[in-house]
Amino acid sequence: MQTLAPTRGPLLGRQYETQRLSELIEAARAGRGGTLVLRGEAGIGKSTLLEYAEGTASGFRVLRAGGSRLEAELPFAGLHQLCLPVLGQLTELPAEQRQALRVAFGLASGKPDVFRVGLATLGLLTAAAQERPVLCVVDDAHWLDAASSAALAFLARRVSAESVAMLLAVRLPYEASELDALPTLGVEGLSDAGARALLAAQSHETLDEQVRDRLVAEARGNPLALVALPRAGGFAPPRPTSVPTRVAHEFRTMLSGLPAHARLLLTIAGADPTGDPGLLWPAARRLDIDLPTAGAAATATGLVEFGTRVHFYHPLARAAAYDAAPAGERRLAHRVLAEVTDPVADPDRRAWHRAQAAAVPDEDVAADLERSASRARARGGAVATAAFLERAAELSLDAVRRTERTLAATRAHLDAGATDKAATLLRTAENSRLDTFQQAETDQLRGRIALVRVDDGEGPAWMLRAARRLASVDIERSRESCLEALEMSLLVGRSSGVMDTVLAEAKSAPAHPPDILDALDTLTANGHRAAVPLIKEALDGAKGPLWTRHPALAIILAAELWDPDTHMRIIEWLLKSGRESGSPLVLRLGLAQAASAAALTGDLDRAMTAIAEEEAIADATGAPQIIYHRLQLAAMRGRREEASALFEAVMATATATGQVVSNVHWARAVLNNGLADYPAALDAARRATADGEFFTAGFTLPELVEAAVRCGEHAAAVAALTSLTERTEACGTPSGLGIAAYARALVTGAENDYREAIAHLADTPMLPYRARAHLLYGEWLRRQGRRQDCRPHLRTAHELFTGAGLEAFGRRAADELRATGETARSRTDHARDQLTMQELHIARLVATGATSKEVAARLFLSPRTVDAHLRNIYRKLGINSRRQLRDRPDLRPADQVLSPGHGPVAPGSALPDAARRS
Repeated sequence: MQTLAPTRGPLLGRQYETQRLSELIEAARAGRGGTLVLRGEAGIGKSTLLEYAEGTASGFRVLRAGGSRLEAELPFAGLHQLCLPVLGQLTELPAEQRQALRVAFGLASGKPDVFRVGLATLGLLTAAAQERPVLCVVDDAHWLDAASSAALAFLARRVSAESVAMLLAVRLPYEASELDALPTLGVEGLSDAGARALLAAQSHETLDEQVRDRLVAEARGNPLALVALPRAGGFAPPRPTSVPTRVAHEFRTMLSGLPAHARLLLTIAGADPTGDPGLLWPAARRLDIDLPTAGAAATATGLVEFGTRVHFYHPLARAAAYDAAPAGERRLAHRVLAEVTDPVADPDRRAWHRAQAAAVPDEDVAADLERSASRARARGGAVATAAFLERAAELSLDAVRRTERTLAATRAHLDAGATDKAATLLRTAENSRLDTFQQAETDQLRGRIALVRVDDGEGPAWMLRAARRLASVDIERSRESCLEALEMSLLVGRSSGVMDTVLAEAKSAPAHPPDILDALDTLTANGHRAAVPLIKEALDGAKGPLWTRHPALAIILAAELWDPDTHMRIIEWLLKSGRESGSPLVLRLGLAQAASAAALTGDLDRAMTAIAEEEAIADATGAPQIIYHRLQLAAMRGRREEASALFEAVMATATATGQVVSNVHWARAVLNNGLADYPAALDAARRATADGEFFTAGFTLPELVEAAVRCGEHAAAVAALTSLTERTEACGTPSGLGIAAYARALVTGAENDYREAIAHLADTPMLPYRARAHLLYGEWLRRQGRRQDCRPHLRTAHELFTGAGLEAFGRRAADELRATGETARSRTDHARDQLTMQELHIARLVATGATSKEVAARLFLSPRTVDAHLRNIYRKLGINSRRQLRDRPDLRPADQVLSPGHGPVAPGSALPDAARRS
């Protein structure tokens, strides 16, 4: 029998690819790590290029892993394989990171998160790289489990300052994954000249010129085809199939000539993705396979090597060995593998083999899978949870248990982001006999599926349908479903049409204790004065604070009530909960809200550092940025070109996706009022209040009043003032009353209103609004000809604005001062003007005494990366030590969130833009 063992030699026709790989490796050798994902069809040469890289990386420690379609559901299986050789250095990691990896690899109990696991892996590789550079090689990365892909994507974005190179090979076509955003090298077919050279180098016989031409044409530059086809039936008539499919067929043809025991041995080897001889040989003995004879015959094909690991010549060869076997033989292979797999050390792989071995429903196997799903969920493996539960449902004998497991699998697929799979599975459940609660759950799942689909606006309607089903059997769950419908409509920007429907549905429910839906009904029917007490009571409801169940809705309600204390309680809970749970969504939401509160109280440094931390988490996980707090910072800072570019970019995306744009209009109104471009401010404020977004409008009203007054549109100003007054008087907070007072002063021209505004705002942290009260009063005094009286107010406004970095309003105050004959003092340089947001955050953390390791853990970086940022910070600030950072007055502590009472709530969306669709 001909073998497929290739003749190794120099890579032909791969000069560009090998140059890229060499550059990556040499950069890592010099301490500049990087990542490259090789993408191409099966057999195109990706694995050969990985082998070339390993040969080039002299002096490197090489860590290897490979994805497997049979292990794609086991969380962190691929990462464990990669890290196994360096786990001895776990002791060098901080305790929290050490525990994160132990949990991820099933060595300890707990629930891991990608942040901590990714950071811990970075620490592990960084420790290994202290001895010698590290090369991570991952073949078949398209088959990695989702948790490993996410962790490796995190790692790839964080190795730039380390002596670590990462190479991953991905087969095309494949489903989108965390790896998509990483640097890519497309691997194409060889040129005709390269193909002929490879064919000549591999052939052991002289080929007829016509045959050679046909082989070159048939292979289409695919190196594996050029090696395999001449020796495995390549002279057969051409078939209209892809090259990888043809190669796989030829592999199966080769296998068909093997003795039965050799084929069965290869089937078992193909069914076990670990490549562990300690499993293969005991499993084969259980089937009485003659190992010397069968092993020799299998090895003679060149498709597989048996050594310390079982190694197939190519993934297509493994797939062929497995797929070529009859279904009964594959089940037999899985059965014996399950029998030899340790049920204590590796219960999940054993359960999976048992499931693959089952030909008919088996409740014992289904229960085993359900236990595996529970373990996978505890380890953060949403994909594995879904796969185990789906197979458990298929193997369930009892119809009730089958339905329960199907619904559980649907929820798990949705948690894993597999919306289409969830929808398909849900249709299966809907064909079963469902009780009322299960029917309601299917409606709710339909709603959540609709929420993440850009073109599906039926999510709230499905939630309301669930509420109707539950109304007669569980009124509390029915009203919770109504709340979900409302919150969902707020997130996708469709609240105006849903609010009335939700409240009407809630009214039809039987008697119940008063709750937030009753408060909202009162608000829409009778206004703020009647509703404020009810909303405050509902926010601190009998079942606990509303924000622990519906944070988006709670934030929006706090904004509507101008209630800064509650807003800060929500922020503190979000940050604490996010850090303790490791939830990226909750932590990012907390940081975004902290940034909003800081921007609106004029603490731009704190806003920038919160944004920097939120962006670090987004970058670490490959998530899209949250936008609304960046809009608020840009509006307050007042840099026209910078802000306008951001507004335009957000509007382009918002228009394309149908998301709410009220935040952009509010930000434009603030910016243009600061720039004294009142027509533009008026247009933006009108748009913000006319978009139908109930909760954004209130915070835009002060901007609308000022812009309308300046443009001479008295009626519009009076109407906006009336609405603003009704809201702020109902809430009764000093900040709301003060802002309403200066808005009223603009309309009435009454000096007492200006004085009242200054008095209300004097003891609040509302710096931008306190400064605006002084500015507006100073402007009014100057226009009354009271030059001496106006100067102190204009001076105070200028100092407050410029000290905080509110540049547009600061220039406006300076212009007014110059009009009185007084020159405004020039603004001193501030660290925020010289550093990026991330550099400012690092500088402020270091100024508090934080070490590079502590800063690295906070921002999901390596200590070396932090040190590189510090060098840039020193250069920009003209200093050379940590002590000098601590001595700078403009670098205040950055690790505290705002205290309660620090300002009104940010207008607009309460959840990240990404969360609206995921």
